[in-house]
Amino acid sequence: MSQVEEKTTLPEAGTPDVNRRNFLRYLVGGAGLAALAATPAGKMLEGKSEVSVFAVARQAGDVPELDGTEDAITRMNADLARALQKPVEQRRWAMVIDLRKCVGCHACTIACVAENKLPPGVVYRPVLEEEMGTYPNVTRRFVPRPCMQCENPPCVPVCPVGATFTNEEGIVEMDYERCIGCRYCITACPYSARTADFGFTYTENTPVAAGLVVGQQTADDYERASNFEYGRGYDRPEGRLASPIGNARKCHFCQHRVKEGVLPACVTTCIGRATYFGDANDPDALIAELVASPNVMRLKEELGTEPRVYYLT
Repeated sequence: MSQVEEKTTLPEAGTPDVNRRNFLRYLVGGAGLAALAATPAGKMLEGKSEVSVFAVARQAGDVPELDGTEDAITRMNADLARALQKPVEQRRWAMVIDLRKCVGCHACTIACVAENKLPPGVVYRPVLEEEMGTYPNVTRRFVPRPCMQCENPPCVPVCPVGATFTNEEGIVEMDYERCIGCRYCITACPYSARTADFGFTYTENTPVAAGLVVGQQTADDYERASNFEYGRGYDRPEGRLASPIGNARKCHFCQHRVKEGVLPACVTTCIGRATYFGDANDPDALIAELVASPNVMRLKEELGTEPRVYYLT
């Protein structure tokens, strides 16, 4: 039987309907939506603009089984739903980046900027370029560099007010309300994974004139809208110094998305499927398989920071 025929063949009568295709078919069908709306999970998720189908399954207490041939994003969604059912202290979020697949498109960088509404000068996930070889046999390699989420982070002990800390899931976070903008953490990070928010906007010095389709006053409204990090919103009022303006900022593995059962923005937008995310403590998760690969490496391991971002070479 061909692959196309296999994908369109319905299960025989009496066969348990547990595979991914039938689960999704049920979920998005009219009966499935009606049934979901009547459940506590449906009421909980009502009005949310972006929730994965596996987050719905998790809330309903029914995570579907996968058959091993699914897309990496689909499998990671199921892995994430399963991880969120575990106690917080048993999770170990990790990220794997396959350098053989990264094409340097910077889609992850732009997705991160859009997701976190990052101002000029604040970049959570730059893509570095590395030239290898000797002329004329040279090639380029692209290296995305998010926060390494170190298990022994140098940025934490140097903070004089405890604004940088490791949460119960091992993610290094920032408390914008406590940060005094000393930038010791920026200096201490050996990966240059932190930047300072000076309150700049992309619309500064743009023209304000009648007849423009989008002038400064209109475009600036978007930049002044609230951004959401660490489970709360932060306003950027014009002309006033307020968090996160003046603070150090960094990648946080999109924790506001992960807690809702949605993968980080950089993962879902990677056109080459070069970025993976999940619970490394789950032996059945895709991320655990990749971390155990023989061609895996981490940046500056000799420093003893124990980063949770791994690279496949």
